[in-house]
Amino acid sequence: MVDQDWTGVRKRILELGALPPSQKVFGALGHRWMLEDPLGEDEIAELEAQIGVRLPSEYRDFLATVAAGGAGPSYGVFPVRRVQGRWRWEGDGADLADLSKLAEPFPDKGPDPEVLDRLLAERPEEEDFEEIEDFDTAIESWDERWEAVMFAPERTAGAIVICHHGCAQREWLILSGSRRGTMWSDRRSDDVDLKPLVDADGNPVTFARWFTDWLDKAEQTVQRASAGF
Repeated sequence: MVDQDWTGVRKRILELGALPPSQKVFGALGHRWMLEDPLGEDEIAELEAQIGVRLPSEYRDFLATVAAGGAGPSYGVFPVRRVQGRWRWEGDGADLADLSKLAEPFPDKGPDPEVLDRLLAERPEEEDFEEIEDFDTAIESWDERWEAVMFAPERTAGAIVICHHGCAQREWLILSGSRRGTMWSDRRSDDVDLKPLVDADGNPVTFARWFTDWLDKAEQTVQRASAGF
């Protein structure tokens, strides 16, 4: 893997955000093209000491060169901040990540597909009940069983929530294990399991590819808007 060169990326973002058409980029009203200050090497080292794992190089270099968070895909990259002497990521759903488990390997396998299929087949349907109260009780019971499988804490060990798209859809960055450095989609709120982001050739998308693809597309959106298209 070739190291990502982040030179000039912060400048590109700030210049793009200064253009009026930049508000047409999805999520811009959320992050408002703001960027946190980059972190110093001593701060990154302190963060890594707290979580017990060295950050993937692309993300680590991003924090040191571009920003600790801010403008980025969808509503932006969740900032990592020191709060009352402890480091944490902040954003909608950031607390889904267990910071005490970031050194543990992200699991190579998800739940047994047969288990998921069986649970989905058992999902209650409102038309099967004469009383709405009975349906509410049944669906609540089913939700508890579904969430116990889909949202089990071990499912996301070794990963942080890095971004959200709204409607409880989020993306994770894997810090530990064989999937280290890759990005994963989380649409479990829509009964869709965690999935790795892949490119057109089926290759895993890493943090740098995820971020720079967004920036390239954002610039294209602004260019088209400036040209009246």
